[in-house]
Amino acid sequence: MMNDKLVFLGLLYFIQGIPYGLQSSLLPVYLRGAGHSLTRISLTKILYFPWVLKVLWAPLVDRTGTKRYWLVGTVAGLALTCLVSATISPDVQYIGVAGSLLAMNVLASVQDIAADGAAVRLLRGQGELGLGNTVQVVGYKAGSVFAGGGLLAVIDVAGWGWMFALLACVYSGVALFVWGAPVLDGESACGQGEGRRGSKDVMQPWKVWRKLLSVPGTPWMMFYVLTYKLGEQGAITMFPLFLLDHHMTARELGVWNGVVAMAFSICGSSVGGFLLSQYSIGMLMRRVFMMRTVSMVFQSSLLVVLEPSPLMKGMAVLSLSLQHFIAGLITTLTFTTMMNCTQRAEESIQATHYSFLATLEVLGKLSFSALAGGMVDTVGFPIAFVVFLFLTSSSALHVWRATETGVLKEQLKEQPQ
Repeated sequence: MMNDKLVFLGLLYFIQGIPYGLQSSLLPVYLRGAGHSLTRISLTKILYFPWVLKVLWAPLVDRTGTKRYWLVGTVAGLALTCLVSATISPDVQYIGVAGSLLAMNVLASVQDIAADGAAVRLLRGQGELGLGNTVQVVGYKAGSVFAGGGLLAVIDVAGWGWMFALLACVYSGVALFVWGAPVLDGESACGQGEGRRGSKDVMQPWKVWRKLLSVPGTPWMMFYVLTYKLGEQGAITMFPLFLLDHHMTARELGVWNGVVAMAFSICGSSVGGFLLSQYSIGMLMRRVFMMRTVSMVFQSSLLVVLEPSPLMKGMAVLSLSLQHFIAGLITTLTFTTMMNCTQRAEESIQATHYSFLATLEVLGKLSFSALAGGMVDTVGFPIAFVVFLFLTSSSALHVWRATETGVLKEQLKEQPQ
């Protein structure tokens, strides 16, 4: 039964990562090759906005219909959108491409709400939560790599139309799989009952928000997900640019910071799931956050070396690898902690609660990533990394205090089930 759950969730999160891979990696290269300006290409980032707004329609997904119907409907909608996209010529129909991607992001964000709600209901005990969230993180990254790397490698041969026809087949197959998935059996009657009981609350969102904020541990979790990656995101964004200025070529950086770093990130996420099946999450978070602080000290110390050398390049690769491995590990621990908090909420608002926390997590990362470049331009790499180190250390202290006296205290001694 556990394997069925993991396969089910893995497929959902894999296809959920495809739009991100298309938009972040494949589309910029393809549009630039088609002669579009950098300004036009940059404007496609606006199409991510549905992911920030998804918390607004999460109560509708929570309170109406069933997760199976929402999942099948959104995945089928993605298949249809891909079929329409296959008929578009991206060389001349820029607005059509943007419209298709916007539709994919809207549908994928709704699918994410339903998938998270299904995961919260299916996974029980720390062991299952750890493995389930590992599948979530790794599946999403794999889908992103498949779309942004694998399809990019063959698009010149297969062409735009055939590529989206292939994606339509993938989405259609997953929609059929979800429709007959036995792991959702027994969910229909429960979901419909909740829909009737909660229909009034959908029209009174302040009641939903009051319930969300009253869930035990939510205020701490809100602050945590907004801040836990601030220093890390600044370093991950800026350290590769420091290496490009002083120590590596763009091609070398593409290999080490792209392929190798992503491999270490996926490895870290996978190791996180294994560790969660063996140790308490509170103890793991204390130790891993301290490891991240030490790793940040090591990376910051490399900024004083400006002369290129094989030794410095090796130290930089080691630092990048450690950084992404620990980042992947922390992501799995964080999403497991989020889901653990969400399971304390009423079942009728669980998908909304988890989507709310996930939205805050994205906002925290994106906001600081946008500011990190301006900080480096203003004060330089060394001082900026002192700020990143301070934020990383503060996050470690925040987690440590929570395991001593706060919401993570009980989880420090809790053993996996």
